[in-house]
Amino acid sequence: MTTLRKLFFYSAILLISAPALAQDEEGFSGRVALGYLATSGNSESENLNMNFVLGWNYAPWSHRLRSSAVRASSGAVDTAEAYTLNWQSNYDFNERSYAFGLVAWNKDKFSGYDQQVRQALGYGRRFIDNERHTLNGEIGGGARQADLRDGRTQDEAIVRLNLDYSWTISETSAFSQTLAVETGSDNTYTEAVSSLSADIFGGVALVVSYTIRNNSDVPLGLENRDTFTAVSLEYSF
Repeated sequence: MTTLRKLFFYSAILLISAPALAQDEEGFSGRVALGYLATSGNSESENLNMNFVLGWNYAPWSHRLRSSAVRASSGAVDTAEAYTLNWQSNYDFNERSYAFGLVAWNKDKFSGYDQQVRQALGYGRRFIDNERHTLNGEIGGGARQADLRDGRTQDEAIVRLNLDYSWTISETSAFSQTLAVETGSDNTYTEAVSSLSADIFGGVALVVSYTIRNNSDVPLGLENRDTFTAVSLEYSF
């Protein structure tokens, strides 16, 4: 119950503070999502997922800060714990083309990689941009620094490819799909995120998402692929 009270306390702070942030500066927007599930009886488990996206647009510049956290336990044993944080800035050349810069970090307690840090610069293209569908593609290059679970480190140049698709199904529901591939001489990292949202009331929506992360090179005895399924409430402002 202590954990549950803390969860509601922090979520209340996020929801109360969000409108105030939205009024600070024109072009500011964001989303905050929080999910929690606990079971008891024949089996005891606890799952928590949180994420937020903060954006600031002032043509020709746009900036996005994204973060997520996932934690799961069964009984007294942790089964998942992962965190991500990334910042991307775009500069529009015109309505279709833009340049981007990205700095990203992720940490996963149960994957073959303890943490990975990436920096990339490149070119983006808006292939589809209408009321129902959007599709953006990006290609760029940069560097990656990684710490493996077995104590090894990897510092390498990478090529980054990214696709970002969204579909407004109706006035109250939407689907999105992202796919990012970062390939280097030692490892190819892939992340795919599928998300389906349905508005409940006001700016609050129910969101179901499925994330797949894959590393081609992992220490012996560890899996290449990690998956996360999340159900959460999301507040947009």
